[in-house]
Order: sequence, then C-alpha cells, then structure tokens
Amino acid sequence: MRATVCLPTYNERENLESMVRALGGVLREGDRVLVIDDASPDGTGVIADRLAAELAYVTVLHRERKEGLGPAYIAGFRQALAEDAELVVQIDCDFSHNPADVPRLVAVAEGGADLVLGSRYVRGGSIPNWSIARRAVSRAGNLYARVILQSSTHDLTGGFRCYQRRVLETIDLDAIQSKGYAFQIEVAYRTRRAGFRVVEVPIAFVDRERGLSKMSRSIVLEAVWKVPRLRLRALAGGL
Repeated sequence: MRATVCLPTYNERENLESMVRALGGVLREGDRVLVIDDASPDGTGVIADRLAAELAYVTVLHRERKEGLGPAYIAGFRQALAEDAELVVQIDCDFSHNPADVPRLVAVAEGGADLVLGSRYVRGGSIPNWSIARRAVSRAGNLYARVILQSSTHDLTGGFRCYQRRVLETIDLDAIQSKGYAFQIEVAYRTRRAGFRVVEVPIAFVDRERGLSKMSRSIVLEAVWKVPRLRLRALAGGL
C-alpha cells in the first residue's frame, strides 16, 4: 500500500532537510513525502523546492499564508488523495516524532487498522525529556478531551498518525475548522464516530532541539472550547 507522508512546515529550515532525508531512509519504493509549507519567511519553502528537485520521492505544496496546523494538513490530505496515496501519514518536522517509527505505523495500517496513532500514553509510550509539570498538563488535557468526548483513545492530541485512504474519504474534511491541536482531537473523534478501527502504538515523544515551538495560548484555548462543542454537535447529530 503506497504511503504519502504529509510534512507541514512553518519556519523549519533547521530541521527540514534532515527530516526529509531521514524519511527517505525508511520509506519503501513508491512512497512519497509531501512538504506543505505555509509561506515560511525563513526560506523553508526554498529548501523544500531544492529537495524536490534532487529527490524523486519529494513533492512540495506551497500555501499562500500561515493558517494553522489543521488547514495545512487538510490541504496535504487532499493532495495525497489526488495522487492516489493508499495510506497517509502525518508527522511533525521537528523530530519530536522519530521518523524511524513510520514503518511501524504503516505496518499496523496494512494489517487492517483504519487509523494508527503513535501514542505517548499507552504501555510502552514515553515522553523522556519533559518535566513532571508539563507531563501533568498534557495528561490533564488528554483526560479532559477523553471524558467530555467519552473516548477510549488515550492520546487524542498526538500528531503522529497513519490513515487508511478510506478514512479521509469518509469523514467530512470540509466541516473541520480546527486550526491547532484541536484538529488532532477532532479528526480522531470523527474517525471513531464513523465506525473506523483506531489502534494506538507506543512511541517516544521528545522535545525539539532546533527551531521554535508553534504552541501558543490561542492554540490551547481553541482546544478547550472546541472539545465540548464537538460533543454537543455529536449529540445533536451534526457529526
């Protein structure tokens, strides 16, 4: 099953080439990397174009402006589907997810899972270099979403995933308006509500070493109010 790895970027010039080449070392013949650049002012898009010219497995989608993680992924999903990807992988560009783990997620999807989540919060998962306080905040955020959405998924906010094509063709991508990490919660929730099989596999999640985090107060607040809204829409039959 041919896989396309969607790699959203904004000001990732310090990480992009290393990540793309690392992915090239673990992908199979026919798999691709799609760089989705939101008009990065630091020249990330220029690096992406150079890599695409050099490496046959790389393509680039240039977007006009930064709109958030959610819209970038949706644009990438659409292009991957248009290019006949059977599996669509999403991964962060900052090496917080280990590209060497991509084959593990792909293998589980090929084994029949509809959505494979790289999970920090199942047995074997870890966050090795986070402080106790940060781990507590992250776990509390996941618990908040799980309780309100009545979800059995342990890591709703994780961004390392592999989708079967049929999942992205079935859930309503046009209806997803979440911009930040609420996007991860919403897509996982919609996937389960559509009756698809979700499997979590343990991963180690580490802090980026180069570049700046995109996390902001507005992203956190969006997740806080989006979660109960999602539940209300589901109860009203709107999902």
